Amino acid sequence: MVQISVIIPCKNEADNIVTLVEGIDRAMTPLAPFEIIVVDDGSTDTTAAVLTDRARTMPHLRLIRHDRSGGQSAAVHTGVRAALAPLCCTLDGDGQNPPEELPKLVAPLLADSIGLVGLVAGQRVGRQDTWSKKIASRFANRIRAWALNDNTRDTGCGLKAFRREGFLALPYFDHMHRYLPALFARDGWQIAHVDVSHRQRGAGRSNYSNIQRALVGVVDLAGVAWLLRRRKKSRALPESRT
Repeated sequence: MVQISVIIPCKNEADNIVTLVEGIDRAMTPLAPFEIIVVDDGSTDTTAAVLTDRARTMPHLRLIRHDRSGGQSAAVHTGVRAALAPLCCTLDGDGQNPPEELPKLVAPLLADSIGLVGLVAGQRVGRQDTWSKKIASRFANRIRAWALNDNTRDTGCGLKAFRREGFLALPYFDHMHRYLPALFARDGWQIAHVDVSHRQRGAGRSNYSNIQRALVGVVDLAGVAWLLRRRKKSRALPESRT
């Protein structure tokens, strides 16, 4: 039985994705039965072709394709809905999130026999990005932390692990992946944080610019703050197991 679904949202990552998938396979094989789901978000390169070829010798690799680009949150949501496991992990398709961090990320969920921890959020240390991207991210994280009080210094990190049931109960909206700590906490889940390493992009270029993130971030932040003010007051605890 599959215990962990590793979900990779990607677009035009033909030069990075196979190396990433193989790294995930090495990192996860000693841990637990798992599957890898790559959601191709409307790629126009050979991403789908190289994954289809690799899946011939990797039966636990699944490819889901969007007919047009819906964005990272849409790709993550598609992957979680298709997941077979109760626990899900996500990481970016550009190779900047090292797959070797996945066991450390999922460990708090595997150790939580009661089922109180809903999300484990990776927080990057030693970021390998341009100075402009690091400055923009630092500023955005400070504004978000002030507005939402989510006790998370780096919500933009793609490395996250969470309970599938908890994720699917969240309100879905575009760019929701950047607000998962606040949204899980809103529903009464405990949040854990794990420091993770970061790599330079192997090939290609980012699908997002600092300006794009800033423009949508203002509207998103206001919407999430509104949701938090109307948060659930309680959540049913898991039944005790005897």
